[in-house]
Amino acid sequence: MSSVGKMLMVVGAIIFLIGLLWRFIGKLPGDIVFKKGNTVFFFPIVTSIILGIGVSFLLYIINVFLKR
Repeated sequence: MSSVGKMLMVVGAIIFLIGLLWRFIGKLPGDIVFKKGNTVFFFPIVTSIILGIGVSFLLYIINVFLKR
């Protein structure tokens, strides 16, 4: 199996685990929710920060594997 194939399997497994955890965790503390009447405004600031850090780390790992 090629190294790209292995890398794609690892990335897929990581994404699957993140999705599974996300299902059980839901909204994180620090996410902003405004409710007024029939209108709801949801801004997931903490979730966005954590997701950004995770994507940066994932891209770093991919970059390290591709330079070999």
